[in-house]
Amino acid sequence: MKRTLVIGDIHGGLKALLQALGRAEIQPSDTLIFLGDYVDGWSESAQVIEFLMELATKQTCLFIKGNHDMWCENWLDSGLAPHVWLMHGGSSTAESYRYMDFQTRQIHLSFFNQLKSYHIDSQNRLFVHAGFGSIHGPEDEHDDNNFLWDRTLWETALTIERRNQKDETMIPKRLKLFKEIFIGHTPTLNYNIEVPMHAATVWNIDTGAAFHGRLSIMDIDTKEFWQSDVVQSLYPNEKGRNN
Repeated sequence: MKRTLVIGDIHGGLKALLQALGRAEIQPSDTLIFLGDYVDGWSESAQVIEFLMELATKQTCLFIKGNHDMWCENWLDSGLAPHVWLMHGGSSTAESYRYMDFQTRQIHLSFFNQLKSYHIDSQNRLFVHAGFGSIHGPEDEHDDNNFLWDRTLWETALTIERRNQKDETMIPKRLKLFKEIFIGHTPTLNYNIEVPMHAATVWNIDTGAAFHGRLSIMDIDTKEFWQSDVVQSLYPNEKGRNN
C-alpha cells in the first residue's frame, strides 16, 4: 500500500529522524514530504542532510525549504555567519560541518539550492514550511519570505477553530483555497501540545523536536502518526535550541 508521509522540523536530530522513520516502518513505495528546518539545533545537521540525500536515491522524497535551511544555505554559499543564525542553532550546524571538505559542502549547498518553497499535490493539498499571505494562494505570493516565516496562517486557523466558526462566509479565503494545508515552523509545544495539531484546514506537524519535544511523521490520508522519543533524551549532553 502506497502512503504519503509528512515529516516535521528535524533541526539536526538525525537519531530522532531514524527512530521516527523506523517506527513508521517506511517502505520504498512511500512518498516522503519533509516540511523543512533540517538543520540548527542538535549536533548532526550536516549528517541529516547527508542522510536525506541518500534517502532520496531510494524513494520519492519532496523537500520543502525552512527558514533555518535558508540561513544554512547562505552560510555555505558566502561563509558569512550572522549572529542571529548562530544564536538560533547555527553554531551547532557550523560545528557539524567542521570536518567536511569543500566538495561535500558544495554538494550540500546544491541540496539547499534545490529545496522547494511549497508543494501542491494532485488532491489540492498544500505543503509549506510556515505559511503564505496572499488571499490568492502561494502562486501569487508577493513576498517569498512568507513561505519561511509566516505565522499568521496558523494563528488564523487557530482563531477560527477556537471560535467554532461554522459560517463559511466568515472563514478567511486563505483557509479555503486548499483541501488541507500541512505546515511546520511553529512548535505545538507553544500550546502545551506534544502531538500534531489540527485547526480549520491546517495541520501543524512541528512538535518541538528542536526543543523539549519529539519528531513527528504523519500519514496524510489516515492521520496516523509516529513520533521519536523526546529528542533531548537522544542527545543527553546537548541543549539543542533550549536556553
